Parts: sequence; structure tokens; C-alpha cells
Amino acid sequence: MSKRILVCGSVAFDYIAVFEGNFKDHILIDKERSLSVSFFTPSLNKFYGGCAGNIAYNLNLLGSHAVPVVTLGSDGTDYLQRFHELGIDTSAVKVLDDYLSAQCFITTDLESNQVTSFHPGAMIKSADNDISGMEAVYGIVAPDAKEAMFAHAERLHAQGIPFIFDLGQAMPLFEKEDLERMIDMCTILTSNDYEASVISQRVGADLSSLAAQVQALIVTEGEKGATLYTDGQTHSIAALPAAEVVDPTGCGDAHRAGLLHGLTQGWSIYESACLGSVMGGIKIAYQGTQTHAPTKQDIQQLLAKHYGVNKTI
Repeated sequence: MSKRILVCGSVAFDYIAVFEGNFKDHILIDKERSLSVSFFTPSLNKFYGGCAGNIAYNLNLLGSHAVPVVTLGSDGTDYLQRFHELGIDTSAVKVLDDYLSAQCFITTDLESNQVTSFHPGAMIKSADNDISGMEAVYGIVAPDAKEAMFAHAERLHAQGIPFIFDLGQAMPLFEKEDLERMIDMCTILTSNDYEASVISQRVGADLSSLAAQVQALIVTEGEKGATLYTDGQTHSIAALPAAEVVDPTGCGDAHRAGLLHGLTQGWSIYESACLGSVMGGIKIAYQGTQTHAPTKQDIQQLLAKHYGVNKTI
């Protein structure tokens, strides 16, 4: 079987601005029904981003064969060229000349809180990017157009390819029935702690009950680390001590890449989740989602030192 990993999700150009203050000091709760807020952001940078792009980038760092299943617009030439230069498989990249690529506008405050606006662009046609018949050892359905997330999930499920479902920023699009349908198809469910609470509330099940429906549930909790629910047991995984906290954007994507790499190498879910924490901890020290470049040796040493997992990356 091919060691390819099908990475279904968005690619986007990220515009990341830094507000040199805290949102909470400027948002008046008693005035929220007439919210009008402006943040002065002297720092602004443009980066390659999107969940699938970020996950593929991190998988490539780890030496995995990532296949981003993505849709770019007419302005996506640079992104496509970047994939080529990195040696990332572009066989499932689709370019639509009648659209712009997706664009993400992110403002981060000094406490790493974020306000995000997203223009989908060519992503709204992602469901047409058909992966039926593509051989792979694992997949992930990351945030994308809702129709595309279901289309990719159903194609992976029909082909018997195990996959991770990562709801992420697509959370507002999914109602109770949508979540139940996706959970019924996926192998592993991942989310951050806020998303997990929303999923739990919408489907009317606590986290242990959700975990019983899949092979594993992994909830990331920022500086608190992550919690792994699997086989009726709960495991706490400490966060990797960050060299510096610079930008949380893309940390979840880096975590998913570490998880995927471990799983496709035959590691246990716990070991794979530890690698996810290493990748997320490395990424947070860098501005942008694809600017960190640790060596495999760097990653391997951190994994052994902080988690006692001695594996060859």
C-alpha cells in the first residue's frame, strides 16, 4: 500500500496582523449588541497558509508523503510553485482560473487570542476535486467548504482509508446531524478544547461518550497540552515547553501533521499524539504557519527528551 497521506482541506494566503494590546480591554460586554471595534496593528505579514497547506508542509518536514487535496484560484501560481520547490506531491491540486484563492485575515493580540475573517474563493469548489480511486494509507478531512468536507469524507470512507476529522474553523457550519454523520465515518476526531465543548454540546454527549464512537479523540488545550481519549482511557500529554510564544496560528495544523506521521509509521496513538505536541510546540515560536524548519534530528531529540518516546523520525 502507498504511504501517501491525503490531506483534504483549504489552502489560503494568510494575512497576520498583531495588535499590541489585549482584545478583552477593548470589547465591552454590555455593548456587544452594537459592536464597533478597531484595532491598530502596526505589524502585518503575508504567509502561505490554509489548513491543508500547513499540514502538508509539516508532514513534508517529517519526511511523509503528503498529497494536498486542494483547490487554488488564478492567483495560486506562487503556492503551486512553493509545493514544487518543497517536493510536495501536487497531483491532487486543482486550479480554477475564474476564482481567487482563499484568503485569511487574522489579528492576534498579546495573549495569543485571535480574530479571523476568511474569504473562501476557489475553496467553494473543493468538492469537485475528486479523490476517488487515489491510494493512500491515511487521510485527514480538515476545514474546507462544508460540501467538500463531506465529499472527501465519504470518498475516503468508501475506499476504506482511515481518516482524521478536524472540525476547526468550519465549526459554525456543522449542526448536530452533520457532526453525527461525520463522526460515524471518521477514525479519529481532533479538536481544540473550545471546539470539543461545542461538539459535545451540539451532539448531546460528553467527551468520553464521543471517544467511544471513534478509535480516539484528541483535544488540544494550548499551554496545558492535550488530552487523549482512547480505549476507554484518558491520557494527559503535557505541552512542549515553547522556546518563545510568538504566533499560535497553525499550531493545530502542525499537531495534526505529527499525529498523522506517527500513525502512518505504525506508532501507537499515544506516541503519535506526543509527536503532534512536539510539532505544535515548535511552530508557536515562529510568525506564520510555514516558516519553522526543524530538522528530523531536532524533532526526534525533543520527542525523546520531553515525552520519553524514542522513535526514528
